[in-house]
Amino acid sequence: MTRTLRRVLVALGCAVIVLLYNPIAAPAHPMPGTKVLLDVRETAINAELLVPAANLAEASGIDVNLKPDLSAEDFARLASYFRDHLRPATPDGVPWTVQIGDLRLDYADQTATGSYKELVVHAVLTAPPGVDMRRFVLGYDAVIHKVVTHIAIVAVRQDWQAGQVDADNDARQVGVVRMDTESMTVPPLSVDLNDASAWRGFVGMVMLGGHHILEGTDHLLFLFTLLLPAVLIAKAGRWHPDNRPRRAVRHILAVTIAFTVGHSAALVVSALSRLEIPARPVETLIAATILVGGAHAIRPLFPGREAVAAGTFGLIHGMAFSFTLAELELSTRQLALSLLGFNLGIEAIQLLLVALALPPLLVLATTRAQPVLRVGGSLLVIIAALGWAFDRLGFANPIARAADQAGTMILPIIITAAGVAVVVLAAQVLRRRSRVRRPQLLGVAD
Repeated sequence: MTRTLRRVLVALGCAVIVLLYNPIAAPAHPMPGTKVLLDVRETAINAELLVPAANLAEASGIDVNLKPDLSAEDFARLASYFRDHLRPATPDGVPWTVQIGDLRLDYADQTATGSYKELVVHAVLTAPPGVDMRRFVLGYDAVIHKVVTHIAIVAVRQDWQAGQVDADNDARQVGVVRMDTESMTVPPLSVDLNDASAWRGFVGMVMLGGHHILEGTDHLLFLFTLLLPAVLIAKAGRWHPDNRPRRAVRHILAVTIAFTVGHSAALVVSALSRLEIPARPVETLIAATILVGGAHAIRPLFPGREAVAAGTFGLIHGMAFSFTLAELELSTRQLALSLLGFNLGIEAIQLLLVALALPPLLVLATTRAQPVLRVGGSLLVIIAALGWAFDRLGFANPIARAADQAGTMILPIIITAAGVAVVVLAAQVLRRRSRVRRPQLLGVAD
C-alpha cells in the first residue's frame, strides 16, 4: 500500500513538472498579435499597424519596449524594416508603392494578455495606375518571419463603397496572416473588397448621420434648450404659460427648421470647400451656444427670435458636423453623395426626437411644476456647457465626463417622457369631452 502511494505521488510530481516546464503549456498566457487596420480610400489604402513592441524587438533587433519615445535612429531603422516586410501587390504580382508615415509608441490592453507597449505604424499603400485597388495580395511578415507563433489579424476599418464609414464600429476582419509550419513560409493574404457600390456608401452615410446626432449630446441639448420655452410667452422679462398649442407647434417647427438650415448650409460649404477649420475653437463655441440657450430658457434673452438664434448658432454646429466627413478623406464625387446621406440621417433622427419631445413640452406648460423643472433642467444644461467649454479649452474636468456619459440617456428619457405625456394628453382630452357632454345630458334630462 505504501509503495503504491509512493508511485502515485511520484507520477503526480512528474506531471506537475511536465506541465510547468513543457513549452506546449506556454500558450496558457497568450502573447498579443499584430493588428493591421485598413482604411480604404478612392485612390489609396491607409494602413495602421499595431505591433507588440516586445515581439518586434525579438524579430527585428530594434528594442523600443522600454523607451518613452522613438529617436531619429529608431524611426529610420523601423521605417526601413516595415518597408521590407510590408509588400502589397496585384493578384498577378505587380508591386504596390508603400510609404511609411508616422511611427509612435503607445500602450494597449487586452483581457487575455494585460497591458503591453505597442508600436503604431501608419502606412499608405498605393496601387499602380489603372489597377483595381479593391483586389490585391497583402504580403506581410513583420515579426512573423522570426516569431513563428505570431499572427497578424487584417481588418477593414473604413470603406465608403462598402458602407463602412464609422471608424468607431468594429472593423471587418478579412483574414489572418500566419506562418505555414510545413513550409516555414508566410503566405500572402488575398484580399477582395469588390462587394461594394455607391448605394452602400450612401446608406452608410445616412446611418452615420443618424448615429452622429444621437451621440451628439451637445447638439441635442442646444436644440432642446431653445425648444423648452416654445410653449411659453415672455412678459416683463419672465416666462409665463401660453395655452395656445398651435402657436407652440409653429414655434417648435420654426426653431427646428432654422437650426436645420443653419447647420446644413455650414456643413455643405465647409465640406465641399474642404476648409481646414480648427476643431477646438468650434467645439468651444458650441459649448457657448448651449450656455446661451440654457440662460434663455431661464430668463428671456431673445424672446420671439429663437428661430433666428437657432439658424445663426446652427452655422457653428454645422462646421462641427463637417469634421466627421473630413476624416473620411472622400473624393469630390463621393463627398457630394455623402453630404446628402449624412444630412438626411441627421435630419431624420432630429425630426423624430423633436416629435417625441413635443408632447412632454405641451404637458409641461400646463403643470405647476413647469417653472421648477424648466429652471432646474436649464441650470444642469448650463453646468454641462461650462464643463465642456473648459474641457475643450484644455482643462479636463469631471463635469464634462459626466455630461458625456449622461448624454447616452437622452433617447431613453425622451421616449419615456413622450409615452407618459401622450397618456396625460389623452386623459386631458377625455376629461374635456366629459365636461362638454355633462351639460348636454343635464339639458336632455330637464
